[in-house]
Amino acid sequence: MHARSSFESWLRPDQAGLYCIPGDFHIDPHAPVARAVITHGHSDHARPGHDAVLATADTLAIMRLRLGEAGLGQTQALAYGVPLAIRDVTLRLLPAGHILGSAQVVIEHGGQRAVISGDYKRRADPTCQPFELMPCDLFVTEATFGLPVYRHEPDMGEVAKLLASLEDFPDRTHQIGVYGLGKCQRLIALLRRAGYDRPIWLHGALRAMTDYYVSRGFALGPVPPVADARDKLPGEIVLSPPSAIGDRWSRRFADPLAGFASGWMRIRGRIRQRGVELPLVISNHCDWPELLDTVAETGARDVWVTHGREDALVHELAKRGVAARALRLVDREDDAE
Repeated sequence: MHARSSFESWLRPDQAGLYCIPGDFHIDPHAPVARAVITHGHSDHARPGHDAVLATADTLAIMRLRLGEAGLGQTQALAYGVPLAIRDVTLRLLPAGHILGSAQVVIEHGGQRAVISGDYKRRADPTCQPFELMPCDLFVTEATFGLPVYRHEPDMGEVAKLLASLEDFPDRTHQIGVYGLGKCQRLIALLRRAGYDRPIWLHGALRAMTDYYVSRGFALGPVPPVADARDKLPGEIVLSPPSAIGDRWSRRFADPLAGFASGWMRIRGRIRQRGVELPLVISNHCDWPELLDTVAETGARDVWVTHGREDALVHELAKRGVAARALRLVDREDDAE
């Protein structure tokens, strides 16, 4: 693949987000646009108000659950790997490994190939398709955990910590904070793989997305709502949004032990801030070594960095001889991972 024009002549950030000029569409725009390509269903990427939306079928279904049909406009589902001609570009979606339905956006134009990663991870996840590497000229990467301190632990080791705590504190309810789309369902699946077959109790805010995963064939086992509990759930696992940790809702449990499953649990300040007793370093994003490895494996000669610790990753890539720049797109959450 040889360059015939600079990337900035056909792919650039504008007031709504990252815009593909010859295709006349935005990728994950933060403001309403005529045509949007959406990488996944998290609310900082999938926003309402666009006239037309293209995404995977799962992402569109998740957006309907979150936004309602009226928030979507005209929709088009595109399966992974299927090329689509849009004006003067060819577009494909490839698995990003982040959550169910998440996709990288591959755009080919004028002899160049750009891959916009969206959010992605490289580790195995029983609840979504794995990341698919695509060699490219330009790689647009997230940097949520783009600092050397972020090195995620093996997932099953963190699950073993939770199960060991259940044995050590059998009279306490283990209330684990999880994000409702992706992390909740992944932790349930990991617990099942570890042999935990007891009910895993859910806060009501986690119900709709978990039911959708079950409807898509993921065997998550018994996941009853906390509202159905007849006691204070001593010795049981309760999953809730992080915001419910330590609030009035938690008072219904037996001496609740607060946990939180997140890549942010690598940082002691975050653990103290959340009042967490059981930090579980389980992330749906790449850690620092995985970000660097992915960039190298794409073979991209140009890298644009967004969504997180942009400057540190740009600096490190420059040291390695990679032409990197920070996009500084606005309205990207770095907490809801």
